[in-house]
Amino acid sequence: MPQVAILGSTGSIGTSTLEVIRHNLDKYQIIALTANTDADKLLSQCIEFKPKYAVLLDKSKALHLEAQLKNHQLTTILLTNKEDLSYVVQLPEVDIVMSAIVGSHGLMPTYSAILAGKRVLLANKESLVAAGRLINDALKANPKASLIPVDSEHSAIFQSLPTDFATNKNGINKIILTASGGPFREYLKEQLVSVTPEMAVKHPNWSMGKKISVDSSTLMNKGLEVIEAYWLFGTDLDKIDVVVHPQSIIHSMVEYIDGSIIAQLGTPDMKTPIAYALSYPDRIVSGSSKLDFSTLSSLTFEKPDYERFPCLTLAFEALKTGRSSPAVLNAANEVAVSLFLEHKISFYDIYKLIKSAMEYFGTRDYSTIDEIIAIDKAVREYTNSIA
Repeated sequence: MPQVAILGSTGSIGTSTLEVIRHNLDKYQIIALTANTDADKLLSQCIEFKPKYAVLLDKSKALHLEAQLKNHQLTTILLTNKEDLSYVVQLPEVDIVMSAIVGSHGLMPTYSAILAGKRVLLANKESLVAAGRLINDALKANPKASLIPVDSEHSAIFQSLPTDFATNKNGINKIILTASGGPFREYLKEQLVSVTPEMAVKHPNWSMGKKISVDSSTLMNKGLEVIEAYWLFGTDLDKIDVVVHPQSIIHSMVEYIDGSIIAQLGTPDMKTPIAYALSYPDRIVSGSSKLDFSTLSSLTFEKPDYERFPCLTLAFEALKTGRSSPAVLNAANEVAVSLFLEHKISFYDIYKLIKSAMEYFGTRDYSTIDEIIAIDKAVREYTNSIA
């Protein structure tokens, strides 16, 4: 029975992963669960799944959690350092790692899991955005390791590509990422100036965390996915396209040179790509509701508006520039989104801060994860200083 470590088990992807595993308790066993601050939810998960290890990064809550674990007569070992995230994913008994930590904090444990030869289910797109070249180099160096995309768009592409795609890309004309358009798809630019964080986190189709919901509202989420797709599938940038599909039924498509387009469809529920990543190349019950075509009135598509949503342009620019530019984009965006959620900056200030950081840092080369982490730290300090 494969043993699973879930990084970010209390977040939306983590809880959905556990929901899928509830439907498949005869197929998977939880060995490690990790959380940032949500001690109560982590405790309830430990009571249910009885992992060997739990990591809680909020040390102020750790003593209470440890006492609660003992009160429930659990033998779960509680760890509290960020380095422990890398420790648990490298355990010999771990087979599968769900990388669902939001933001660049997931980079080091994701990289560590690949170095340790694990099957990594990637929901933390920021890892590939910031350090795609290093992660791909690590995958090539360790044939036991594998990286399976969990983002609904990349899972859809993964399912729509031919099985020999890694060695034969000749038949592919284009990869098409679909975007819902977010909660502000129909807003005029004048309206977007005054939108609030509370409005931005109300995604029309998906249930997601606050950070990714804001990214969806700026279309930066789609920009990050373009960069992620570039590294995941080894496709030229001019073969990656974005189309807005408000219904979120078609999760992405692959266009072939003969004119055929293969798409993956389903209800907007993350349990579907999670289940596929867990079981690949097989399939398991996900618990997602089935798509009923008789209830679909229409499927519509439109081009993204790069003027109203300029963050998407920045992502393409970062990938074209290369080297450290995607890492700079990612770090500045995380800071800007956090400031926006705290009501400290406006919606379009997110774009302005990211653009300023990209111009200030230019392009720097890197050869190690530590260098990427250092760049990330410097960008965050700069972005906070100019806000």
